[in-house]
Amino acid sequence: MIVRAGTGWQTMLADLCLILFIVTASALNPENGRKQDDHKVTAVEASPQAEPLSVYRTGRDAPPLGQWLAAQGSDPRQLLTIVSTYRPGRQAEAMATAENLARQADAAGRTARIVVEPGSGDASATLAFDQPDKTLAYGLHEGR
Repeated sequence: MIVRAGTGWQTMLADLCLILFIVTASALNPENGRKQDDHKVTAVEASPQAEPLSVYRTGRDAPPLGQWLAAQGSDPRQLLTIVSTYRPGRQAEAMATAENLARQADAAGRTARIVVEPGSGDASATLAFDQPDKTLAYGLHEGR
């Protein structure tokens, strides 16, 4: 019997490691053994967020949001984003603050996107060219 260099326990161990890797990867694959129709994945498109043109922050010396909006330029491509943050246990208060600001924006004739998230407990509003416009996205124009 002729023994060649490179054969022996090292090669056998490498083969076993490769087999173990393949079996483990196959077991961890979530698609393993499922039919395509067993589950459905829904893609959620994130809302566009551009650089803010103007920023409003709530506070004792801040004017009402409606007054601040009246001083800003009006453009149909702009979207008002209201961000209300809350500390642990104060989510309802942040929601009420966001709702109050949204009512003021509605009274001023502005469409608002509302975001309520954990944070320092402050509220702010930004104006940016975030308005999603499906006709521009597909290259269609009014009147065609």
